[in-house]
Amino acid sequence: MGFIKKIGFFTAFILPSLVVAGFYAGGYWNWLAIVFVFLLMPVIDQLVGLDTTNVPKDEVSMISEEMFYRLITYMWTFVQVAFIIWACFAISLHSLTSFVEWFGFVVGVGIVTGGIGITVAHELGHKKSKLEQFYSKVLLMTVSYMHFYIEHNRGHHVQVATPDDPATARYQENFYSFWFRSVFHGYSHAWQLEKESLQRKGFTVWHWRNEMIWFTLAPVLFCGVLTLFFSLWSGRLMWEVPLFFFTQSIIAFTLLELVNYIEHYGIVRKQDANGKYERVNPLHSWNASHLISNFFLFQLQRHSDHHANAIKRYQVLNHYDESPQLPYGYPTMILMALVPPLWYARMHPLLHSWKEKVYQPSQAA
Repeated sequence: MGFIKKIGFFTAFILPSLVVAGFYAGGYWNWLAIVFVFLLMPVIDQLVGLDTTNVPKDEVSMISEEMFYRLITYMWTFVQVAFIIWACFAISLHSLTSFVEWFGFVVGVGIVTGGIGITVAHELGHKKSKLEQFYSKVLLMTVSYMHFYIEHNRGHHVQVATPDDPATARYQENFYSFWFRSVFHGYSHAWQLEKESLQRKGFTVWHWRNEMIWFTLAPVLFCGVLTLFFSLWSGRLMWEVPLFFFTQSIIAFTLLELVNYIEHYGIVRKQDANGKYERVNPLHSWNASHLISNFFLFQLQRHSDHHANAIKRYQVLNHYDESPQLPYGYPTMILMALVPPLWYARMHPLLHSWKEKVYQPSQAA
């Protein structure tokens, strides 16, 4: 993998820097990260274009094992924890004198913790290493979405592109309806998966081994510690800290759900005569091989290969021409998903056209 492409993954660290710089610049500069992600990045993404090259097969094993790529994700874990603590400190300074400033700052933080942080947590959570799994859980704790670790790996990857999966958007389902279903059904399904796992081992659902109990409590305890610390530091109850922490958490996991919505919209796996779904393959996820946004998102947009090979590391994910292709990178697609008529107008022709090419006419939606 070329040197420029190799260091490209460090671009993710630009975003927390923009939030920090915007805060100290003050005023409307608190919107700096938002403007960068949703105005500047889409333009750059389109100008630079696609990167459809894949790592040569004889180099995949070697590049997969390069510690360089893992270290970037490890670094991000420490950066995000420090970033959240700094953000609570920033909130406690009362420098954000208007709602516009506060909103820009909190959304900017949510873009960092959700757009990048959950992406890294997703990457680490798929790995067998206990250290990487731990880092994944730490990152998810900072956005109050720890159940994702269970629901995504044991639920979504099994049921993807079927009506049983809360995180697969149905055809003609708008994002706002999808958000409620994915968030609340995903949480309850994670409890169900953990309950079934415990019962197979002979434990009750309220056993201390139930990760969902700890996953529910950990973000509250983390926020409680931050609130206590900054309350003692400032000499008064810092109610602004939990307000900020849980608001940025909602923004962060809403970004995740926007990405979930984009990644599988309208795609359903075929069933055989017995109702059994076909094996997950690169046809069951929307793909986007836009170079710049893939740097920031650790190639999450090569989602087709990720679902076909979930344990595969981000640096060796492949582009597949036969996968359904998104017209733009995720930053642009997120904005489109927020406006359902615009989303339908752009995506439905692409979905129908792709299905006609891949499936028999009778199976095209």
